[in-house]
Amino acid sequence: MVKFRKITLLLVVLMAALANNTRAQSYYVDNERTFYGGLLVGSTFTQVDGDNFAGYTKAGVTVGGIAYAQLANKVAGSVEILYTQKGSKSKEQKFSNSNVYFIKDYRIDLNYAEIPVMINYFDKRRSHFGAGVSYAQLINYKESVTTQPQFPSTIDLDDYPFKKYDINFLISGSLHLYKGLFLTYRFQYSMVPVRTNIYKEFGRAEQYNNMHILRLMYLWG
Repeated sequence: MVKFRKITLLLVVLMAALANNTRAQSYYVDNERTFYGGLLVGSTFTQVDGDNFAGYTKAGVTVGGIAYAQLANKVAGSVEILYTQKGSKSKEQKFSNSNVYFIKDYRIDLNYAEIPVMINYFDKRRSHFGAGVSYAQLINYKESVTTQPQFPSTIDLDDYPFKKYDINFLISGSLHLYKGLFLTYRFQYSMVPVRTNIYKEFGRAEQYNNMHILRLMYLWG
């Protein structure tokens, strides 16, 4: 974990340096030696597939930096360093799997340090879309439930931990609004389960992060 934090800090510093020293004439790179970057902030709307609660009812934040490098004409690779909140939140009360408990409230909070890597295509208006993968390291998590009758203290939810990592497939599109400002929509989904064991009353064994993201991005160019 300490090593991952050091690598993350180094990448953030590198992206900041690239963003401050860029001399690109547009908001995608003009030659293969050109790098540029920026900052982004947005909201996440998430659910955990497999927890028996549907809907993107858990809202969170995502914030970080991004760097681009040209690979071909109108094609650029990108790497990001993000802090991303994921998880789920019940929107209605319901019975557990075997009707033993009436679940009044259920919530999963997952906090990740995330590194997405993407290939992006730019149009003449500088808007762009892309696809890629991300690796996320779990920082911490919290799972809570309120039931009727009361959930027994002899059962510890910490005995059903989440994996320390999350690998996602993602697609996104960025609309050029004004100068270096872009509005970005992203969808991403876990390629491998983030948990493979859960207390049988509250969901199925394999669970996946499922999320939509809306964010603003500002690029220096």
